[in-house]
Order: sequence, then C-alpha cells, then structure tokens
Amino acid sequence: MMPAASYQPVAVSDKAKGTFLGVPDMPLLGLGLAALGRPGYINLGHGADLSGKSVAEMRANCATVLTAALQMGIRYYDAARSYGRAEEFLSCWLQGLPAEALGRTVVGSKWGYYYTADWQIDTGGAPHEVKEHTAPNLIKQAAETQGFLGGKLRLYQIHSATLESGVLDAADVLAELEKLKKERGWLMGLSLSGVAQAATLRKAMSVRTSDGAPLFDCVQATWNLLEQSAGEALAEAHAAGMSVIVKEGLANGRLTPRNSSPDFAAKMGVLRQAADKYGTGVDALALAAVMAQPFRPMVLSGATTAEQLASNARALEVVGRLQESDLAALLAELRQPADAYWAERSALAWN
Repeated sequence: MMPAASYQPVAVSDKAKGTFLGVPDMPLLGLGLAALGRPGYINLGHGADLSGKSVAEMRANCATVLTAALQMGIRYYDAARSYGRAEEFLSCWLQGLPAEALGRTVVGSKWGYYYTADWQIDTGGAPHEVKEHTAPNLIKQAAETQGFLGGKLRLYQIHSATLESGVLDAADVLAELEKLKKERGWLMGLSLSGVAQAATLRKAMSVRTSDGAPLFDCVQATWNLLEQSAGEALAEAHAAGMSVIVKEGLANGRLTPRNSSPDFAAKMGVLRQAADKYGTGVDALALAAVMAQPFRPMVLSGATTAEQLASNARALEVVGRLQESDLAALLAELRQPADAYWAERSALAWN
C-alpha cells in the first residue's frame, strides 16, 4: 500500500466546492466509513481489498485511508453506530491530529441500526446489522456516539429512515432529536433507502420542532447514474436550505470495472467510452456525474483503500470539464427503474 504521506491535495473544480452544513468552501467529496469499520460489507470485491481483517489491522487501514483523505483535501467523514468499530476508529484518528488539521474536519454519524455480526463475515444467514428506530435506542446510541465523537460531531442522522419504520411519526423520537439538537448543537439529518426515498424525504421536510422550525438540516440519499428516482425531491430539499449528501454514488461497485455481469456489459461500454474521452477512470466519471447535479451534493466515497480514494477523488476535477450533453447521455442511457435497482442491491453478498 502506498504510504499515506505520499498523497497530495487534489485538483478541485469550482463546481466541486460549496457550503456544506454551514461550512463554506468544502470540497464536495467525503469519505463514508461503511467499508472501513468492519470486515464484511456488500461492496463488490470488498473482501479482497483488505490485507488483514483483525481489529488492529482494520484500525490501521482506516487510519491510513483517513490520513490520505485529509492530505487530499477531503474533509467530511461519515460514520454510523452499525459500521462495526467505525466511530471508535475515527475517534482514535481524530485524537491524533494536530489542532490545525482537526479544525478542518467535519464529522457526521448515524443512529438507528446496531451491529450484530461480531466481526464475522459469514454470519450463517443472520443479519449483519439490525434496525431499531425507537426512543430508547436513540438515547442509548446517542450516548455511545457522544462518547466517541461528541466533541467533534456536527451532524447526527437517522439511519435509513423509511415510511414503514414509522420513525417520522414517533413523537418521542422526534422530541429526543430536538433535545439533542438544542442541547448539544448537533445538526439533524436522515439517511434514506429503498424505492420510497422521495416520499420519505418530503415527509421529513414537513417535520417541525416545538418552535415551528424544520427539524432536519440535511438529507443523505442514494443517487447515482443507475438510481435517479430521488432527484426531484433532493432538488426540493436543496432549495429549502437543506444540505444534501449522496451515498452509493458507485452503486456499491456496480458502476466500476468490478461489475463483470454480462447484463451490464453494454452500459459498462458506455461508461468506459465516456471515461476515456475525459482521460479518467469509470469511478471518477460516475462520481462527477453525481457532483454535477443541481442539488449540489456532498458525494461520499466508499473506498476501502487509499488508492481507491485517490481514484475517486479525480471526480473533483473532472466535474469541471464534464459537458452537459455527455452528462445527459449518461443519465439517459444508464438509468434503471428504482425497483430493479433496489432488488439488485438487496441481492449483493456480504464479503
């Protein structure tokens, strides 16, 4: 692995900078820790990216990738209680930073799922994480996050809020979120998942605190060249003043050369041809297409290695050269029906 110290700040187009969570001039690429805090994840080829899967080895790898990210100029880091030891790893790394470097970082985390895999990859069919959108779990997990990240946390998100979970109708949960927002100064957000992302977001935008202000400051959604269904709702959220985060910009590896499915060959050909035109990798082009959207998202890289992150980070420059006609063609030719996209995602194997 290339030493993290060898990474330099990446070129960032003006189109790839913006105000995020009230912080001005942020590069619109962040690092999500879903693949860094536990040995198993659903990204294509994830297991092969890890040279060691012990807690100590993964803590070291996480620190290497975080250090490379900061050196590249990537300043937002996104964790969750269910990402294994991601909050712990991030906390350890943050504590080792000098004050000037620490001041450049912005941190978000999530509650609502808890990790159940016990550092195993093959769980015998048992889930790796379990959802519980209840007030007692919120209180428990907020205390855990406070212990690791409380001094640095800027954004606290409901993890995969859905209409079915009822979390947006749970008065006790919403009251506790308002309390955390007012007492700890945490901005409030929610992440979305599934075919009803847009409907869930629009409902969340109607939730108010006791003084009539919007409860939620930020939304994190899946949006990529394949899954574009939440785009209009995300534009509405952006227009209303919410920050927008996009996760799974590479569709868990399906928008990278690791997707060798014969059914995807034609679309991969379209991607490769466009990437070649811009002299970049397929991953950077796909992420640049997300950055170019009018809702001005902070786009998360799900990289497991510093090398992957460096490749992803080229999107920050590529988006400045991406022609509207090429973007429109990519959006038209790669789009999938939302139900088909989520069915494929649910079939991805933990590895």
